[in-house]
Amino acid sequence: MDWLWNLNFKKAFIIYLIIDLICLGPLGMCVPIFSIILGFPVGWYVAKRLYSPDLSVKILLNKIFKYALITSGFTFVMMILAWGRLIPMLWGPTAKVAHFGLPMILYDPVASFIGWIILMIVISPFLQFLTTVFAANLTVIRSDK
Repeated sequence: MDWLWNLNFKKAFIIYLIIDLICLGPLGMCVPIFSIILGFPVGWYVAKRLYSPDLSVKILLNKIFKYALITSGFTFVMMILAWGRLIPMLWGPTAKVAHFGLPMILYDPVASFIGWIILMIVISPFLQFLTTVFAANLTVIRSDK
């Protein structure tokens, strides 16, 4: 029966990859807001599939952490592929950075560009990780009744 569980989880992971690519690509235009929101149903699904009353809390939390790390790691890799190629623009003329079309979040073109790249590549996958862990923990808490 364990091989069937792994097969179902592999199918679910492939479905997740496709949905996350849609959230990153045509739906989100490489801004992972929909991938962050996708962390909530992913956390719910992982917790529903993993939770059983006889499973140790430590093992359950380790599995939730592992699956949240895998899903946010995929988004991290996609963000590196999408936004990492723009990092060499920092060593070019600042006019190129100023007129690139990114929001001026720090009132200076170069600082805003650096902040945007850090936000897209590092902080957004971390937020997705947090939403996945939060939803999974909330599901486990609500399932214990």
